[in-house]
Amino acid sequence: MATNPEPSPIPDDLRQFEALEAIIRRLHGPEGCPWDREQTHESLRPHLLEEAYELLEAIDTGKGDAIAEELGDVLLQVLMHSAVAERTGEFGFGDVYSRIAAKLVARHPHVFADAEAETAEDVRESLEVLKQKERPNRPRLEGVPATLPALAESQTIQGRARRAGFDWPDIHGPLEKLSEEITELALAETDEDREEEFGDVLFVIAHIAATMGIDGEQALRKANGKFRRRFGLVEQWANEESLDLQEMDIDALDELWKRAKALERGEL
Repeated sequence: MATNPEPSPIPDDLRQFEALEAIIRRLHGPEGCPWDREQTHESLRPHLLEEAYELLEAIDTGKGDAIAEELGDVLLQVLMHSAVAERTGEFGFGDVYSRIAAKLVARHPHVFADAEAETAEDVRESLEVLKQKERPNRPRLEGVPATLPALAESQTIQGRARRAGFDWPDIHGPLEKLSEEITELALAETDEDREEEFGDVLFVIAHIAATMGIDGEQALRKANGKFRRRFGLVEQWANEESLDLQEMDIDALDELWKRAKALERGEL
């Protein structure tokens, strides 16, 4: 009499991951894909950036299927880089897994050891202490990638400085600083000075966002989206009335803008 097979001790998710890893290895193997075999970390770099931004866009839509698909594409990039490294003898898949596993355990002593952390803020503070212990002589701003988008880089380095105690006591300080920097921008006389002062204005704005707990990159992305929608309506209405935006005066344009704003807010 046939009996039911014993359930596998390997979770299905792990089996799927092992299968995915095997597919990547085959693609990079001697009998694999010519395109995959000629890839390098440098050649794959634009794909990683593209997939990361596509994931951000999917997250903005809030659609689970889209997020799952784009997460898969980002994971593929991680595995592709791992395969390149394994092929060239730099490191292997297991090195990537073991390093992140060790880092997760070491940085969560409140879960894997006897440390205590009651709130997310406790965890953040503990993490900063742990990072400093890992590299006690490392400057606090070292390790922040210069390849980050400028706004994200600004918030990151200012956040590290703030956690070190280099900050105003409240929001009034940076707000006053912003007013000061805007005045200096208005008074700047050369292109070089204007560029420098404009950078200072952006830097203080990034600080204000961080102080308020706002992701500046996300806030600006939302503002861009809002402008796209409203300008699209302005353009549509102008076309419907056979009007040329370039020939309309500022008052007429402002009326269309206010109308688009009111429509978006549900006031029309």
